[in-house]
Amino acid sequence: MHAALAGPLLAALLATARARPQPPDGGQCRPPGSQRELNSFLWTIRRHPPAYLFGTIHVPYTRVWDFIPDNSKAAFQASARVYFELDLTDPYTISALASCQLLPHGENLQDVLPHELYWRLKRHLDYVKLMMPSWMTPAQRGKGLYADYLFNAIAGNWERKRPVWVMLMVNSLTETDVRSRGVPVLDLYLAQQAEKMKKSTGAVEQVEEQCHPLNGLNFSQVLFALNQTLLQHESVRAGSLQAPYTTEDLIKHYNCGDLNAVIFNHDTSQLPNFINTTLPPHEQVTAQEIDSYFRQELIYKRNERMGRRVMALLQENEDKTCFFAFGAGHFLGNNTVIDVLRQAGLEVDHTPAGQAIHSTTISPPPLPLQPTPSSETAKPLFQFSDQLQKQDSLGPASNSAPTLGLLSAITVTIAAPFLLHTLGPS
Repeated sequence: MHAALAGPLLAALLATARARPQPPDGGQCRPPGSQRELNSFLWTIRRHPPAYLFGTIHVPYTRVWDFIPDNSKAAFQASARVYFELDLTDPYTISALASCQLLPHGENLQDVLPHELYWRLKRHLDYVKLMMPSWMTPAQRGKGLYADYLFNAIAGNWERKRPVWVMLMVNSLTETDVRSRGVPVLDLYLAQQAEKMKKSTGAVEQVEEQCHPLNGLNFSQVLFALNQTLLQHESVRAGSLQAPYTTEDLIKHYNCGDLNAVIFNHDTSQLPNFINTTLPPHEQVTAQEIDSYFRQELIYKRNERMGRRVMALLQENEDKTCFFAFGAGHFLGNNTVIDVLRQAGLEVDHTPAGQAIHSTTISPPPLPLQPTPSSETAKPLFQFSDQLQKQDSLGPASNSAPTLGLLSAITVTIAAPFLLHTLGPS
């Protein structure tokens, strides 16, 4: 990343207080006149058969689907193997994330947070719970969602969670993000479609590899981060702050063709923008330390690891067309997954919209995937509420992972935006 643009990581990984509602079409731009005018986040790995890298965005797929070029969709359909960052259809992914978030030894937040900080947090969550009914959309209510359920699905058991995860949770409890719940993010939608199409699917990372760096922050850094997060949200509530980037901005940049790595690193990890010129010097040092830690652990090390695993999977599947769908931020800027592959000698080329893909399989029909609001991803959301309560009753000592029968697809739909926003570049 260019030095002038890099700044501190927490200024680059921006997910601050996305609380102000935007017009419904605020993230959209005019549909282009031809396929060639569309933006493309598709790269081709030159081999026989070819392999593809596709940059996703962790927002509801319905907001971006019409702007994804036909050749990206065709590459997906032509591939026999499809790999994601995490296996979003595996219930273990969700249960492992839940376990990773819990405080050890049965502790509660009230036991570990300073008294004033705890009560500020509780007041903010009470405010969110109060506002939740007015934030929800008619479409969400039509699917069977109700406010208390949605709040508990996102913030349930918050008093048992580690402070760093509560900080991330707070950044997912904004009006803009709440209104998007219940529609699969693009990554999850592709995973569901791959399963429907009987493709072989997999992942290049495990939850533990992403959880542990977050839990590795020292306690003073975590307290600083949580305090700054609450200050930002309190300022938004008071009307004195508006985040410079929102989810709508991210969607617009994805749809409208701005290949700006900074944008895609801005809005994707729910790490708030701590570093600013108003901080006293000693707090700026703390912010820089957090910045450096997350830059190494959540971007550079992940890209290196993901690149190595892509190469291993390509070797294991020499005769198969593979499709790797990772957040677009993993392919943009410096020290990217693409850089790792090229340094190892692989030939990786950007594939513009409108350019034909090359595959040994029969060419798929145009637009192989269509948004289907009536599909099973739009089933009523109340189906899982009882199961959530059952899981909570198991307690942290239980090692019982929910089965696929118990963990409905809609649960992953709700969990995936928080999971993916939390764990790295979009």
